[in-house]
Amino acid sequence: MLLIRSLLFQFYFFASVAIASSTIVLCWPFSHQVRFAVARAWGKSMLFAGRWICGLKYVVEGEENIPQQPSVILIKHSTVFETYAQLVFFPIQTWVLKRELKWIPIFGWGLAAMKPIAINRGAGHSAVMQVIEQGKMRLAEGIWLTVFPEGTRVAPGKTKKYGVSGAALAREAGVKIVPVAHNAGDLWPRRGIIKKPGLIRFVIGPPIDASAQTPKETNLIAQAWIESKMREISDGYRQG
Repeated sequence: MLLIRSLLFQFYFFASVAIASSTIVLCWPFSHQVRFAVARAWGKSMLFAGRWICGLKYVVEGEENIPQQPSVILIKHSTVFETYAQLVFFPIQTWVLKRELKWIPIFGWGLAAMKPIAINRGAGHSAVMQVIEQGKMRLAEGIWLTVFPEGTRVAPGKTKKYGVSGAALAREAGVKIVPVAHNAGDLWPRRGIIKKPGLIRFVIGPPIDASAQTPKETNLIAQAWIESKMREISDGYRQG
């Protein structure tokens, strides 16, 4: 039964992505706010479908930590869950992502309409400068920016070097870093089909002042909080 529910949810995911992406493309002549409203509605539908089909319950903690002004979100990337959940939990936003995603038919077209910062991950320093330059423009428009600092999905209990672009952007733009940890990977294994029922804790941490230290030091502060909170949440899940 768990496999059937998981496959049903997977079918809903692919079908809803195609519909939402097509709708966003059709909304291209309209404002980013309109296109984001479509994306947020899709995110809400995914949260609903995940809860009722697979038993993926969730709770948001630390909403009081969300700043009033647009900021840079550093979020642990382990599943698809956080990519749609953040659409609902945070203000209007866009993302730093690998440019290849924009080349995917339909999905990539819809993604391109959402003002992402599409980088060549092998470009090194020039990619960081691109994030800073375009990121400052997005923030000035009132659009938050999400960065997956490890650049790819990472299994629970694992970590990779955090890229410096998010911290560098926050310092240059004079905005806060908002760290996020969650345990979605404990219920939705990386590259796995099965989604186990349970409670996902989506924890928003205290904002980090990126102007108080170098971007590398800011990264270490953010990584220490995220990885520590990830262990705490996962340990609580396994013991619960």
